[in-house]
Amino acid sequence: MQHVKYMMSFFGLLLLTGCAGYRLGSSLPPGIDVVHVPVFVNETDEPRLEVLATQATIAEFQRDGTLSVGDTDRADVTLEVRLTGFALDPLRFDRDALTSAEEYRMTIRADIRLTDIRTGAVLVTSRVNGETDFVLTGDLSSAKRANLPAAAADLAARIVRAAIEFW
Repeated sequence: MQHVKYMMSFFGLLLLTGCAGYRLGSSLPPGIDVVHVPVFVNETDEPRLEVLATQATIAEFQRDGTLSVGDTDRADVTLEVRLTGFALDPLRFDRDALTSAEEYRMTIRADIRLTDIRTGAVLVTSRVNGETDFVLTGDLSSAKRANLPAAAADLAARIVRAAIEFW
């Protein structure tokens, strides 16, 4: 019985040493704690998309907690985002009317750049897409408006991930 205890302790220690290099928390370099997120540049034809996507990204940074969001005077990095594409693509059609879509995919495309404010060095550049699928209920214009927040939230999660997982 004593032998079993020693074996269990040995295997427990062995398991823990495998986690020795793992650390919890941010992998960002020291000194990068605050990000400034100016209003995104909207190069699409979708009105007010920049406001919705900017707000969703700030909320995602706050939810994630890896970086605080602040003004340029206290920020370490600036996240610049250009919204470069917006698309509504039909996914599924009505069997009886093949020209009438029942389900759509909404996609927002963005180019991001994370810049160190002190040095001006570009730390991250990436192209990300945010999307959501939805079943058409009512008219397309109302359905699009109702589903924009979900696509913006998906885009925001991908922007934050691209900005902090680079490290």
